[in-house]
Amino acid sequence: MAHKIEMQICLGSSCFSRGNRDVVAYIREYLRKNHLEDKIIFRGARCMNRCSNGPNLRINERTIEDVTLSKIENILEQEFGTIK
Repeated sequence: MAHKIEMQICLGSSCFSRGNRDVVAYIREYLRKNHLEDKIIFRGARCMNRCSNGPNLRINERTIEDVTLSKIENILEQEFGTIK
């Protein structure tokens, strides 16, 4: 892999109030468990201006809306399942 994948999760108040704390914890554990920490840069982001559709997750330049704890495993598997 030539460059690292950049993944950002919105930490604006609206997304945070909708459960991003649990989603962030799940993502960190997923990256650790699948040995992806050296391939994916994961960090929080300021408001992505899509508050009514949040929580929001950006992977490289693509934004995924309505990211919940019940959806995050499938999202991560679809995005990163082939690079484990």
